[in-house]
Amino acid sequence: HGLKKGMNPQAEAKSAVEAGYWHLYHYNPLLEAEGKNPFVLDSKEPDWDKFQDFLNSEVRFASLTKSFPKEAKVLFKASKESAQWRYNYYRRMADMKYDN
Repeated sequence: HGLKKGMNPQAEAKSAVEAGYWHLYHYNPLLEAEGKNPFVLDSKEPDWDKFQDFLNSEVRFASLTKSFPKEAKVLFKASKESAQWRYNYYRRMADMKYDN
């Protein structure tokens, strides 16, 4: 993927989650037996202001900006909107009342 900051996958993953590029969740079927929602969103509300910084920190996205700046701007905007939609969708799923 071309990490500008070097090979530190834990830090890169943390940045991706904080910026909202990637969301953390899990499914625990044992909660279902307790009458609780088995879908759990582990990610906190992302700092959406960091989204573009995260994209710029990876060579694959930064090179797109250099080669095709207009197209990159459109694609990055769409990517952020998609990530926001997914986070909100997951949050709604996690907040749903669960009845057996």
